[in-house]
Amino acid sequence: MLPSDMVGGVSATRAANLEASGHALDKFVGQVDEVLGALEKSAGNPTKVSAQTIRSTSLTSGAESVFPEAHGLYKQYTRVHHELTTLSKTLHLQIEAIGIAVHGAHKGFDSLEEEQRQRFWAIQTEIKELRDEKHGNGEQTGTGY
Repeated sequence: MLPSDMVGGVSATRAANLEASGHALDKFVGQVDEVLGALEKSAGNPTKVSAQTIRSTSLTSGAESVFPEAHGLYKQYTRVHHELTTLSKTLHLQIEAIGIAVHGAHKGFDSLEEEQRQRFWAIQTEIKELRDEKHGNGEQTGTGY
C-alpha cells in the first residue's frame, strides 16, 4: 500500500517540486538565449573559429623532406582546427536546440510554430551528421556525441 501522500509513485511534495512553472521555464529560455547570443559575439562563434586557418606555406615553403617538422605541425594544426570548429558548431546547435526544447516543454511541442519544430529536427539531423562524420573518420571517442 502506498503512503497517503504518494501520487503516481511520487510523493505530492516531490511532484510539486518537479513541476516546472511557466515563469521558471521562461527564465531558463531567456538564459539559454543569452548564452547563445554571447557565443555568437565571441571568438567561439563557429564562423569565426572556422575562419582561423593558416596555409602550409606560412610554416615552410620547402618540401616535406626538407622540414618534416613544419609539415607535421601544419597537419596537427589542421586536425585540431577541424575538431575545434566541429565542437563550436555542435555547442552552438545544442544550445539552440535546448532553447527550442525548453520552450516546447513549457508551451507543448505541438504549440510550437512549424518553423521552430522544423528547426529543432534540422538541428538534430545536423548534429547526427557531425557525429557520424567524426566517427566515420576513425576517431572514436567516449564522449557520446
